[in-house]
Amino acid sequence: MNYYIESSDTDPRRNLALEQFVFDSLDRNHHYFMLWQNHNAVIVGKHQNTRSEINAAFVNERNISVVRRLSGGGAVYHDLGNLNFTFITDAEKTGGVDFAAFCEPVQKALCSLGVPVEIAGRNDMTVEGKKFSGNAQYLKQGRIMHHGTILYDSDLSVLSRALNVTEDKIESKGIKSVRSRVTNIRPFMQSDMPIGGFRAALKQYMFEAFHLKEYRLSPEENSAVEKLREQVYAQWNWNYGASPAYNVRKTRRIEGCGKFEILMDVEKEGIIKNITFYGDFFGSGDPAELAVMLAGHHLEYNELKNALQKIEVSRCFHNLGAEEFLSLLLE
Repeated sequence: MNYYIESSDTDPRRNLALEQFVFDSLDRNHHYFMLWQNHNAVIVGKHQNTRSEINAAFVNERNISVVRRLSGGGAVYHDLGNLNFTFITDAEKTGGVDFAAFCEPVQKALCSLGVPVEIAGRNDMTVEGKKFSGNAQYLKQGRIMHHGTILYDSDLSVLSRALNVTEDKIESKGIKSVRSRVTNIRPFMQSDMPIGGFRAALKQYMFEAFHLKEYRLSPEENSAVEKLREQVYAQWNWNYGASPAYNVRKTRRIEGCGKFEILMDVEKEGIIKNITFYGDFFGSGDPAELAVMLAGHHLEYNELKNALQKIEVSRCFHNLGAEEFLSLLLE
């Protein structure tokens, strides 16, 4: 049986938990298709260094969620102008990793709506040479999850800034995203419609193409999804701490304080191993004391803020407060 699962939730943490629950826990004798949308979020690949993929200052300012997914591949931006799709089925039906097998039904659906879609490269869909859909896959125990984005009417200016990483030098073993020119597909539609109408049209096409039947999660299943959300996808350790070890060099000039160069070694799980401060700043305290105090802590706001209770940052760096210092470390 081919089932369709509707998600009316726009919380990226819950939607990724729902995907994993369907993959791990629902009857493997059936196949599943999902459509879902997220409120503003950056979704990073399983093997990526989160901090090297996001513009942290902009993401924090705009309250954009940052969540790690199960599959590999690069970071993508989601908002309510973007529609996501997921196929969960047997890997044997596709012979393993085969992006085209899952992109083709979506391509045909979009072509029927007037959008001249092409499948390009390994895992992208494009229109007139510009990318509107990135795809990724997760395989485990003979099952495959394929999910992809569809930029329909997204705010591309926010997308470009959220994924526009600072000039810091970050040396990481994580997989880096490859940036492409992107576009929305709404201008290419044969008949213009809001994203709600587009979602309904794509859903109808898939129901007819795959003879889908709607599957509704029980209260117990919904509780299991919520538990997975809280225990995994809402956790800093998963979204940031699961990044591979990396070194970072930050160079900043702060008005009234001077020039800073910060060198950090960050271990796997996001723990600061070493940190060193250089620059033309002034202070009555020794920055080396601050470095010793920060070593061993997660590179995470609340934990670092608590650690800084034991020292006055402005003694080490004249005219620099604790909050400004935290922004310097985390942006």
